[in-house]
Amino acid sequence: MTMQEIRSSTKDCLIPSDIAEVLGCDKYRINLQVKQDKELGTNSFPFPTILIGSRVKIPRLAFLKAMGENV
Repeated sequence: MTMQEIRSSTKDCLIPSDIAEVLGCDKYRINLQVKQDKELGTNSFPFPTILIGSRVKIPRLAFLKAMGENV
């Protein structure tokens, strides 16, 4: 997704494939980093991440704020 698509989305949470293009990285790398962070009790991202089983969720509004958007 592009930033414009994320801004206009009505989703409460995004998934790594939604934000990968904006961050300029691979969705699998985001998944791996979130899982590693949860194991270590850290967060490598400037926005909160949620791990539910093996699924990664990112709150959309928090992501937009972290990217400097006024929400």
